[in-house]
Amino acid sequence: MTPFRDARIADACAVPLAAPDDFDGWREQARRLIMAEVPPDRVVWTVPGEGNGDLFAEALGQSRRLPAPAPAAPQPRVSRAFLTLAKAAAIHSNPHRFALLYRLLWRLQGKPGLLEDAADADVRRLNDLSRAVRRDIHKMRAFVRFRSVADADGQEQYVAWFEPSHHILRTNAAFFVNRFTQMRWSILTPRGSLHWDGAVLHEGPPARREDAPGGDPAEDLWRQYYSSIFNPARLKVGAMVKEMPRRYWKNLPEAALIPELIAGAQAREAAMVSAGGDTFAGVPLPQDLDALARGLRDCRRCPIGCNGTRAVPGEGPTDAALMIVGEQPGDNEEMEGRPFIGPAGQLLTDYLGQAGIDRAQARLTNAVKHFKFEPRGKRRLHQNPTAKEIDICRWWLDAERAIVRPKLVLGLGASAGRSLLGKTTSIQQVRGRPIALADGSELWLTVHPSYLLRLDGEALETESSKFAADLAAVAARRRELV
Repeated sequence: MTPFRDARIADACAVPLAAPDDFDGWREQARRLIMAEVPPDRVVWTVPGEGNGDLFAEALGQSRRLPAPAPAAPQPRVSRAFLTLAKAAAIHSNPHRFALLYRLLWRLQGKPGLLEDAADADVRRLNDLSRAVRRDIHKMRAFVRFRSVADADGQEQYVAWFEPSHHILRTNAAFFVNRFTQMRWSILTPRGSLHWDGAVLHEGPPARREDAPGGDPAEDLWRQYYSSIFNPARLKVGAMVKEMPRRYWKNLPEAALIPELIAGAQAREAAMVSAGGDTFAGVPLPQDLDALARGLRDCRRCPIGCNGTRAVPGEGPTDAALMIVGEQPGDNEEMEGRPFIGPAGQLLTDYLGQAGIDRAQARLTNAVKHFKFEPRGKRRLHQNPTAKEIDICRWWLDAERAIVRPKLVLGLGASAGRSLLGKTTSIQQVRGRPIALADGSELWLTVHPSYLLRLDGEALETESSKFAADLAAVAARRRELV
């Protein structure tokens, strides 16, 4: 052994951790090492079942006791952001992860703003590890498939097989307990297993693929359901494979259907193009509002109708003299199945009341009947429908107007204007005056109340006055027509 190697072993500390995901153990030992002023190149982290990649780890063993902190040493300080990233990176499968975390912790004591340096190699690596772990956690939650089996006592139990890339099993345990509290289940992986008996969660040893069942009768129902909700209008094979990597397909009963569903979607698209793109060709007009609502419920003619939300039909008298048309239902409307009940709807109700219009006597509906949104964590953020999506859904609005036959139509916003006129129109140029429609009714356009919710100060005061004046004019015209 060379003198250099001997010197390094003599100075280094071998720090054992209890498990591959022992972040708390690492944190406690790292705090002690920092307070003892032990630099990163003198620390070797050892993890059960893992090679730590250090040439001298085996020679070190437990030969040197960890140093005691200096008597007056201050506690190490780091930001909450570092702890969040470190906790995720600690369960990555990279054998050098704990060394990276300690090196960053050491450097942060002298440079607290280090995490803001996106060009720093250690910072980049920390973010990469954390990002990969979060993705693996999400994939496990998305792609675990339980299969029903009978245990030794003949009771039903659900068993799933999953192959995580990282040490995420314990981290995900609370999610599955909360989601499937009433079930008795086991999740088997090559890194360990979890068993929930309905009251207590138990950990078990690693398992093999053959320990999990291969299928059950319920999977036929699941495949049928998956086929019915498969979204051909938004089919992008590359994006789908990115979100649903092929490595998970072998454990997903629906995966065998995907090639056929893709081919069928492409064939349907080709047939629609050859037919001139008329998605409603041969579809009879609904004769009443109940039939219209049933048709809306099953409509999948545009991407919004295929996004998993339910259609929100109009609400109000079948013979209303006034029809109010908005853009599309929002998050609250989609959950309740009723139009104009969210913040913008409440604001509209207030202004209608000020103008002398009883909301209950008007027909309230939207140009687009499904909620278009962008997911942001647990929230669903509104997205504007495209012109094509508005034009496709115009068929339903025309059918609704033909049934209700209102004398007056109030359109709120540019999307409603396009649906009612068949073209994009500047609201500011046409508001405050009537527009004759082909069916003999009269259209008045104004801004959508959600526009007012985005304003403040002088702009809000000005636009609120204009909106109130528009509704007052509609109320006066309604009294003349009725």
